[in-house]
Amino acid sequence: MAKNLSLTGVERFFDDDDIIVSKTDLKGHLTYTNNIFLDISGYTEHETIGQPHSLIRHPEMPRSIFNLLWQTIAGGNEIFAYVNNRSKCGDNYWVYAHVTPSWNDNNEIIGYHSNRRVPDRKILDQHIIPLYDQLKAEEDKQANRKQGMMDGSSLLRNVLKDAGIAYDEFIATLGQDQRKIAS
Repeated sequence: MAKNLSLTGVERFFDDDDIIVSKTDLKGHLTYTNNIFLDISGYTEHETIGQPHSLIRHPEMPRSIFNLLWQTIAGGNEIFAYVNNRSKCGDNYWVYAHVTPSWNDNNEIIGYHSNRRVPDRKILDQHIIPLYDQLKAEEDKQANRKQGMMDGSSLLRNVLKDAGIAYDEFIATLGQDQRKIAS
């Protein structure tokens, strides 16, 4: 559905106390969306359940960030990430996401759970957007999308390595640390 939408250039916002919640199966198909998810995305529950979570993927988001996210949660670990999403009408909205695996009683991953909060605008403007622009530009150099994602992932690893910081530490310290790793 979302792949055919044009972008409006309008940014949507949600309240600081709101939490956007969604759950997916192992393949990333939505199994649950809360009312805040539905309100900000502009979709109905009927339009979301069973659809890939990428339904709300904004085309300006670096694929390398999603690659890192999926590798992390598929490996049984949680991840925090800033994500720019696209609503049904083509508006965008930024979130600070906490994504975790969901486990059954046999300690097997059965799906994924994500809670999203309002991100700090200063962190977005000073750190995340410049980094994501850099990653997306690297990805877009390749005609092959998979190769572009791999190149973006390599750039992200190198940027973090040069800064002497792991991804999770980078994300956790953005509000405290004024280092700017994107040029």
